[in-house]
Amino acid sequence: MVRPLIGAPLHSDGKLTIVSLAAEAGLRRNKLTHKHTDPKDLFYPLVRVRAERDDLRSQAQLLARIVQVLEIENHQLKEADTNLRGQLAAQGVVRDLTQRPRT
Repeated sequence: MVRPLIGAPLHSDGKLTIVSLAAEAGLRRNKLTHKHTDPKDLFYPLVRVRAERDDLRSQAQLLARIVQVLEIENHQLKEADTNLRGQLAAQGVVRDLTQRPRT
């Protein structure tokens, strides 16, 4: 049961199905589904957990890419803000009210 789940089948096509599980175990499908049901009952939850793990892994990778893009955009916006403040200060048109003394 472990070999198909880890992606290293020896006797089957590697699909996560009962037919492939039976082929991997060297059994006929009906033996696995009718006589020896314990492996089948354990196999389906493991397949589901694996699918959920793969989904969560892809979501985490997507979120990491999104964070990276947002960090780059934030850096660019900070640079643009600094440049604009410098240009305005050089023109002397707009006073920086955050720097004026309080009375």
